[in-house]
Amino acid sequence: MNNSEILYLYDASLTNPNGDPDEENRPRMDYERDINLVSDLRLKRYVRDYLTSRGKKIFVTTLNDVPVKPEEIIKTLGANDVDTILDNLIDVRMFGATMPIKGETKTFIGPIQFNWGYSLNKVELLETSITSHFATGEGKTQGAIGKDYRVKYSFIAFSGVVSGKRAVKTKLTEEDVLLLDKAMKYAIPELATRSKIGQYPRLYMRVEYNDDETILGDFRSLIKLEEKVENIRNINEVSLDLTDLYKYLLKNKDKIHCINYFADENLETKINGEVKTFKEAFSEFKLQEVK
Repeated sequence: MNNSEILYLYDASLTNPNGDPDEENRPRMDYERDINLVSDLRLKRYVRDYLTSRGKKIFVTTLNDVPVKPEEIIKTLGANDVDTILDNLIDVRMFGATMPIKGETKTFIGPIQFNWGYSLNKVELLETSITSHFATGEGKTQGAIGKDYRVKYSFIAFSGVVSGKRAVKTKLTEEDVLLLDKAMKYAIPELATRSKIGQYPRLYMRVEYNDDETILGDFRSLIKLEEKVENIRNINEVSLDLTDLYKYLLKNKDKIHCINYFADENLETKINGEVKTFKEAFSEFKLQEVK
């Protein structure tokens, strides 16, 4: 399998992209720069939930919101050997895991990894009070007041990698990677909860190289979010400049096999100051759209 590198962008409006349990579940923030943060584990959870919804078995799972013990997951497979585990648990093939196998602890290093996501814009938090009521008997009710924390608007960028060499060790397949592409497009909107509704994928690029050695680096440093108004609140108030990314990939075109992508039509993208669709902008590359 060849190496790939990933750029993934989604936005969040009046929602909580990733609550911090140490901060009363406030959205994770870099307060020095007013930047919203989202952990790689949050993104992997979206992917795992999507895989489960498509009938795939996974290792990191819960039952009634309680984590299932590793021993119980492995027991359901009918065998406790490496091949059986990797053949059956797609999230181990993707992200790796540490688990007991025949009385020993074995660690698989996942070929698909993401670093933490961060917002490309400065983010304001919205804090409101919420009241819940529940019955206490004989028709009486009792209320409780809590806090609800959300971002007003956050345009979040993730970077990731698919390692061809590590893929061999976890038996990751091309079909698995194509399923990852679909998860990145559909997982967040399909699996929205009360605190997560209001998030929409806007752009996904998986740049697949011609070998299992090439790594070009974090693409986020090559894109610029332009804000059309002060205090942006929705996708129509921003534009994404892809000029530097386009030039960098074009410079390394001989290393690139293809670009797997999806681009939301509501996201305005620019090359050299000219508005172009992603398909138009990167037409010199072999493009494969995620359906």
